[in-house]
Amino acid sequence: MRKRERENPCGICGHYHKYEEGEVCGICGHRMPDDGLKTCIQVSAFPSEILPEFLYLGSYDNASRSELLKTQGISHVLNTVPACQNLYKNSFTYYCLQGDQDIPFDDALHFLEQCEKDRARVLVHCMSGKNRSPAVVVAYLMKSKGWKLGQSYQWVKERRPSVEISQAVYQQLRDFEVKIFGDIESTNPTLPVFSSPSGAPAFSFGFPKPNEAAVLPAFSNTGTTSIFNRSTLDIPPQEFTFGAAQIQNTSGVPLGVNPPNANGSDVSMDGS
Repeated sequence: MRKRERENPCGICGHYHKYEEGEVCGICGHRMPDDGLKTCIQVSAFPSEILPEFLYLGSYDNASRSELLKTQGISHVLNTVPACQNLYKNSFTYYCLQGDQDIPFDDALHFLEQCEKDRARVLVHCMSGKNRSPAVVVAYLMKSKGWKLGQSYQWVKERRPSVEISQAVYQQLRDFEVKIFGDIESTNPTLPVFSSPSGAPAFSFGFPKPNEAAVLPAFSNTGTTSIFNRSTLDIPPQEFTFGAAQIQNTSGVPLGVNPPNANGSDVSMDGS
């Protein structure tokens, strides 16, 4: 590798290889995921905080950024995928789960419980941070918080919307839930579906739900009397003339002449 290329190490693992071009690192074996080569979607470099100042959830890329993990105070790492290498054994305390199919929840929870006792911040990760590591975090919430599977899954989904637990892994969580709480009646053993894209609970603010019949407000009903409707007054129309109106003479006396005094005893006064 030329010297100029060595001056720009990979921003993910810190070693010298062409990460953006899909080249596999010759030191740690790190490379861009296949879906990243197609879409090049940029995700947050920081893992998701599940429990404040204790439990964090992320991907292998998150686990590869040692300096960022240190800024969050993370000192322990739970690796749920045996194929992922532990890159910084001198900087972090690692624990790697064995088995590619069934997840050993008991071993994982024992490590997390010890981290909680030591008040150590721990990162739980798999390759993409969507399936195996979220399942371990959900199992920990069920065991430590006493939450059921649906509530624990929703808690994780709200804080990391990219979580996509497979049906096979979800069935393992169902079995683990039965192991903790006993047989739980459920007519829907499939994955829960949340209508909100961020996974957050929906707020209605008092408005009716889509499946409820909306009640029309009173002012829009046709049977309600409007305040603008007034009863018609029975007044005949009159002719209206602009300017000075013409005076109709009905007394028979020419205009400008004083009419005769009806009271004969009164004396008319003149100007003299």
